[in-house]
Amino acid sequence: MKINIITLGCSKNTVDSEKLAGRLTAEGHTVYFDRQKNDCDTVIVNTCGFIGDAKEESINVILEQIAAKRRRHNKTRLVVTGCLVQRYLGELKAEMPEVDEWHGTDYFSLAEPQRSLSTPGHYAYLKIAEGCNRSCSYCAIPLIRGAHRSRPIDDLVAEAKQLVANGVKELIVISQDTTYYGLDLYHRRALGELLNRLATESGAAWIRLHYTYPTSFPIDAIDAIASHPNICNYIDIPLQHINSRILSSMQRGIDREGTLRLIDTFRQKLPDVAIRTTLIVGYPGETQEEFEELKDFVRQARFDRMGCFAYSPEEGTAAYSLPDDVPQQEKERRVSELMAIQEQISLEKNQTRIGQTLRVIVDGHYENYLVGRTQYDSPEVDDEVLIDTQTIKPSSLQAIQPGDFVDVVVTDALENDLMARLA
Repeated sequence: MKINIITLGCSKNTVDSEKLAGRLTAEGHTVYFDRQKNDCDTVIVNTCGFIGDAKEESINVILEQIAAKRRRHNKTRLVVTGCLVQRYLGELKAEMPEVDEWHGTDYFSLAEPQRSLSTPGHYAYLKIAEGCNRSCSYCAIPLIRGAHRSRPIDDLVAEAKQLVANGVKELIVISQDTTYYGLDLYHRRALGELLNRLATESGAAWIRLHYTYPTSFPIDAIDAIASHPNICNYIDIPLQHINSRILSSMQRGIDREGTLRLIDTFRQKLPDVAIRTTLIVGYPGETQEEFEELKDFVRQARFDRMGCFAYSPEEGTAAYSLPDDVPQQEKERRVSELMAIQEQISLEKNQTRIGQTLRVIVDGHYENYLVGRTQYDSPEVDDEVLIDTQTIKPSSLQAIQPGDFVDVVVTDALENDLMARLA
């Protein structure tokens, strides 16, 4: 059959879809990852159920596919799976009888023998664990994905080697909580050990660390980044807030002082590190004073990359019983205000790069530019480097392919991009 997989949500879902595609391909099917494709025998929608906006997008895509199925006179089999189904199966089945099959997250396996990548062939996500043992008050992931289950180091190294053998240059290490890795399997935090082995055995040119958790952060993971030139000077660490009262209510297991000490440790051990974080505004009871404290924190911490979300009440979580007392319009205003501060910081940091020579991985070609990224930027969520093709000889330009590394000189800076020419 021709099967189209539409993946919504985070990179963890991306890996799930890729492993499912590997299984289907091994069974002889032809698999596509194309939301616009409308001539397949089966469409599988892998949904997200994390926050309100993600749930709304998932519902809209299912409805789009139901309409497409009708246009094909019901010749397409529609399968819906993933996090949204895991949480709301009964309601979904009642509201959307046109869907042929419903599956929760048990549809996927951590240990499929092969993957069919939906990402460009030069980078791939390496999912090191499933589930989460944290009890963050606003988060439904443990309800959806269950307890934390680490994958053995040997299995991860073997998968990484296979990905690199297939052309992957950049491995992006992910899970719901990468810093918890190993506690269930080895009775110790083993992220540092895993990073050391990936760096020395996988053959990857770049290894990037995502989804770390601040509480009990394994410092040997920072030592691993410092020790290996092929591990990017990059840490993704969702901090969510800085006010100690709100962090306590969020059940994050860390306070303001502990957060500040951790950021100082990162920058002492990795002076060149790019820190990416995400924050939540409009959490129940967040006062204007507490929001001002968060703004001051962003100004002082000067993160290299930052995202911000408006709080969304999720059924079954501890915070769901709290009054959602910050109006939605005010939440959105706070998001905009915080991101405006970060955009100015990002512009100032990018301007310091002007004149520097940086190593860049090429992601593709867009209009008059080669589009690439530095080690300080993860795909899809961070800054890009736009390399002017008019300064490159045609013969040299034709030789540059996605996944190639080039040295560039930064010529200008924007809030979220660097302009450059080949060195």
